[in-house]
Amino acid sequence: MSDEKNSVREEKLLRLKEDSGIDPYPAECLKPEPICKIRETGETEDTVIASGRLTGKREHGKTIFADLRDRTGSIQLYLGSKILSDRDWSVLGLLDLGDIIQVMGSVFTTRMGELTLRCEELILLSKSLRQLPVVKVDADGVAHDEVTDRDFLYRHRCVDLQVNPDSLDRFVNRSRIISALRSYLDSNGFLEVETPVLQPLYGGAAAEPFETRYGSMNQQFYLRIATELYLKRLIAGGIDRVYELGKDFRNEGVDRTHSPEFTQLELYEAYADYSVMMDRFEEMICAAAGAAGQNETITYQGTEFDLTPPFRRIGFMDSLREASGEDLFSWEPEDLSKLVNEKGIVTLANDRITMLDKLFDHYVAHRIQQPTFVIDYPEELSPLAKHKKGSPGITERFEVFCAGLELANAFSEQNNPQLQRKILQEQAEISVHRKGELDEDFLYALETGIPPTGGMGIGIDRLVMILTDTGKIRDTILFPHLRRNEN
Repeated sequence: MSDEKNSVREEKLLRLKEDSGIDPYPAECLKPEPICKIRETGETEDTVIASGRLTGKREHGKTIFADLRDRTGSIQLYLGSKILSDRDWSVLGLLDLGDIIQVMGSVFTTRMGELTLRCEELILLSKSLRQLPVVKVDADGVAHDEVTDRDFLYRHRCVDLQVNPDSLDRFVNRSRIISALRSYLDSNGFLEVETPVLQPLYGGAAAEPFETRYGSMNQQFYLRIATELYLKRLIAGGIDRVYELGKDFRNEGVDRTHSPEFTQLELYEAYADYSVMMDRFEEMICAAAGAAGQNETITYQGTEFDLTPPFRRIGFMDSLREASGEDLFSWEPEDLSKLVNEKGIVTLANDRITMLDKLFDHYVAHRIQQPTFVIDYPEELSPLAKHKKGSPGITERFEVFCAGLELANAFSEQNNPQLQRKILQEQAEISVHRKGELDEDFLYALETGIPPTGGMGIGIDRLVMILTDTGKIRDTILFPHLRRNEN
């Protein structure tokens, strides 16, 4: 059916070019007015210009009513053989739904009360060779002929944005959320920077990297898993408030809340600690919610969430003890392994640190609904955070959870170069990729001295999920990675 439709459209394209001498893809057009502004102005004898996609056509002999839609709205068109030139009328007969056109004329209201643009001139701007799905909503609000194949819509986001207003609104709100976060940081004295995506040594998190090779240098490189170590060098350089918003890459699994390529915001602030980062996060999420048209009470997947600061705070160790009924931190690794297997928890490694982290996810994280700071992580789970004064074995670290999703991770950053070297050395010795090699450039910067610093990473895709009531991370990413389509 699709091929037949395309062949008909291609035949019309040929007729436009050869029979009518029409360029179906002209290089120039007049600047149109947004349809929403035309509707606001209402009836006028002045000539207005509108451009958009033809989404409906109803023929009545020598008169045709049509629908024109742009990003801001839609308007009815009145096209008559006595008004249009013979050339334009002949072009009209070769138009299909989905074609992009420009029309000029006055605006009036029909007897049925419909604001309508009386077209005196018509120009084809782009001939559509594929028919877009026509989604109709009946009086009961039920959509008919909607595309339910999500894989198709992910591969052809242009179709998704055209036929699903909710999807278009979601991505508009994503951009607004990102703009609000940038605006907050810029107005609070943070400087946005760009750091390398290709790194000779990756660091800043424990994750499997994507590997590549730099041909001219004959050297192994990695797609970054975090921007942390480069941003901290800038703190050492005297940029006291710095951030980067961009793509990170982790060569790991894909599920409802994970994507191997994701957008992350990392910020670092000198003369601050993790308590300052808590305040920053609360202020930033409220700004982001406002930008997305939300207030302090939002609905996500049918549940109401209150974003009013201050958020609840719970201790990592206390919450795990309470939820599991056991002091898991005193268990031996073999006992932890047995428990992990009993609970059906999948781990990439069976070391003590990984198992405790996964058990926290199992018992606590996914059950946290209202926005909550999980604070004061054990040292073995947070080797890059500073110790909490007066609390042996505890670090100044928090993660933010909402609706069972982790939204942010923050630290009072370790600035002791000798301790940092020891920790990085231990990590490098067990890393398949680092093979014992340290990031000496980062350690050099640390050894020059950096002030007490608070740092935070925020997962933008998950934040957009929460603020736009989206159930899957793929629906917040314009072009998610998919398996190759063999068809």
